[in-house]
Amino acid sequence: MAAYEGELENSKYKLLGFENNKSLAVIMIIATGKVIKIKLSEVLNSEIMENLNRMEVKNIYKKFYSQGGALTAYDLNDRHESSWMIYIILNLLLFTFYIFTSIAATKPIYLESLGIIITPGTFLYPLTFLIVDLLNENFGLRLARKAIFFAFASNAMIIILLYGSTFLPGLPGWKLDTPYNDVIIHVSSVLVASSVSFLVSENINSYLLCKIKELTNSRFLFLRIFLSTLFAVIIDSFVFCYIAFYGSMQNNDILNMIYVQIAIKVCFAFFNILPAYGARSLFKRYMTDSQTK
Repeated sequence: MAAYEGELENSKYKLLGFENNKSLAVIMIIATGKVIKIKLSEVLNSEIMENLNRMEVKNIYKKFYSQGGALTAYDLNDRHESSWMIYIILNLLLFTFYIFTSIAATKPIYLESLGIIITPGTFLYPLTFLIVDLLNENFGLRLARKAIFFAFASNAMIIILLYGSTFLPGLPGWKLDTPYNDVIIHVSSVLVASSVSFLVSENINSYLLCKIKELTNSRFLFLRIFLSTLFAVIIDSFVFCYIAFYGSMQNNDILNMIYVQIAIKVCFAFFNILPAYGARSLFKRYMTDSQTK
């Protein structure tokens, strides 16, 4: 069977495995990440079959006609190691980019030739939106949100540990003790700002991505990638800059920094569209190849 016209394979449903003892298919609703269990006979007569890829359809027929006796690539004792490795890698990339941009944000940069103030993380932070978009597309909203909260919790732990280190007695005569404490206190305040903005903006990005995907019947990937990121970066820039720099910078300088960040991040949101298509294609090809080996 093929997907409906204009509808991509696995845009709504993904086969996770089978429960042999009950002849059930374990299906994930991609938009929400919800996992449901359906009898194989019911799956064959449902719209789910129209949205699965060829490998998944083949395995469902194989399992149904063998009355649960045949092993397939989707048995629950095979937990799709390749799929979860990709999920872990995306989580690590999200955490790496997020922590780097948060710490690097403690040093505002003034580009004299352009007359603008930015932070080093401005150019890399939009990649976190791309990673969250990929998590949403391939693993659903629920698992994407778990990745966001994992990065948030890790950042919160770093804040606590770094701030706690400033209360430890320093080496007598060590000239970097006071500068270290000053820098860590500043870093901690910026990390708090980045935590709040990250949690708010990434959840908004995830929600809008799934809502637009639902409204467009899983079509127009470029539209949901751009629009969800656009609203998220605007909110992120305002929340982060005002929490991190209010009181230490002039209000006009903060606003100028916000406008520049939004402009740069919106450009990245536009250029994120091509990597999103490429990553989705590579993900499907990699998963199909690993399942046929």
